[in-house]
Amino acid sequence: MIINRDRYLKQLTAKKWNGKIKVVTGLRRCGKSFLLNTLFVEHLLKEGVKSTDIIILALDEAANAKYRNPLELDAYIRELVKNKRRKYYVLLDEIQKVESIPNPYLPAESGELIGFVDVLLGLMKLPNVDVYVTGSNSKMLSKDIVTEFRDRGDEIHVCPLTFNEFYAAYEGEKRYAWRDFWHYGGMPYAMQLSSHEEKARYLQDLFQLTYIRDVIERNKVKADTGVLETLLDITASAVGSLTNPSRLANTFLTEQKLKIKSDTVDLYLGYFVDSYLLCKSQRYDVKGRSYISTPLKYYYSDVGLRNARLNFRQQEENHIMENVLYNELVARGFRVDVGVVPYHWKTGDGKTIHSQLEIDFIVNKGFKRIYIQSALNVDSKEKREQEINSLMRVDDSFQKIVVVKDDIIPWTDESGIMYVGIEEFLLKGIDELLNS
Repeated sequence: MIINRDRYLKQLTAKKWNGKIKVVTGLRRCGKSFLLNTLFVEHLLKEGVKSTDIIILALDEAANAKYRNPLELDAYIRELVKNKRRKYYVLLDEIQKVESIPNPYLPAESGELIGFVDVLLGLMKLPNVDVYVTGSNSKMLSKDIVTEFRDRGDEIHVCPLTFNEFYAAYEGEKRYAWRDFWHYGGMPYAMQLSSHEEKARYLQDLFQLTYIRDVIERNKVKADTGVLETLLDITASAVGSLTNPSRLANTFLTEQKLKIKSDTVDLYLGYFVDSYLLCKSQRYDVKGRSYISTPLKYYYSDVGLRNARLNFRQQEENHIMENVLYNELVARGFRVDVGVVPYHWKTGDGKTIHSQLEIDFIVNKGFKRIYIQSALNVDSKEKREQEINSLMRVDDSFQKIVVVKDDIIPWTDESGIMYVGIEEFLLKGIDELLNS
């Protein structure tokens, strides 16, 4: 099954020969290697690049174990690109397999290490070499690697399949695509499995054999790993709900009878965010134009993983729909925040009540801003007024959208608020919707 990832392919092609190392990051098994080694290579060949000028090295293969030594890798690649009259594309898959070793040219007591970062920075300086790397274990799942490159690395962050990508590749009856997507999510390999049992086992195994293991190894977690798993369960159950480490620590105490420090909870959440398994969204005060540090919201980067974490028992469509919308907006390149609108009103006896109304998402890209509310339905006047209450109290002119579960013809009310069904919102770009 060939699944097009045009959004990321365009990013890669736009960054060719920009003088930086292209670092493809993202959750394990979300399609990074396929993007680089299949789709990008096909593009290069169509552009007339000779196959002999494309160097692909899969460092996770036993046949290439020798090149996990950084000095061996450096010598090998430099030998292949020594013809200065040719331009080479170097694609290194699973770069984190390259170990850091003591610098053999310095005394051992110097403690200096040579690793894959040194190799890549050296290759980057060769005028006839364009370097691309992927990695999918704990070292490359982390944002740290891009930080190490500072301004010399250019990140392409790959997300699991969006519904648009999923829909285009879906081989069953299209009317069932949304049902399967919100149930099993957008991990590419899961699409190739036919039964619920196969899909569920695959997604659950990713947690046990891949994600949790990676987090433990990278961060050298020595505590009871059951705490990590329980934390994942709690965040999966409360996806999209406002929380903070203190609240979660209290949940451990009341529900699990475990006393966990809030600092420890915060540390573990950071591990999962850093691995791209969880995403966090901060609250933004629309009136005050400032961020509120706590509480905030956590989302799973793939709803299928979230559902598998809970053994597919908690299928609340409102939570799943909100999570899907968050992931979609992130994949479209928006910064996504939770909106807060202060609201003050007086009681009958003249007492002033101070409260806050929530806007599910404030999305920003450049000078563009859109306010988005996720609602299962607005099929009554009372329900619609409840959903748009926060939007009505935002006094700027940016677009406001309510996304509902049902398949409806998009329409705009007298206040300029657009209403659109979830599937149409996911299948069309925002600009297309606004201009239709």
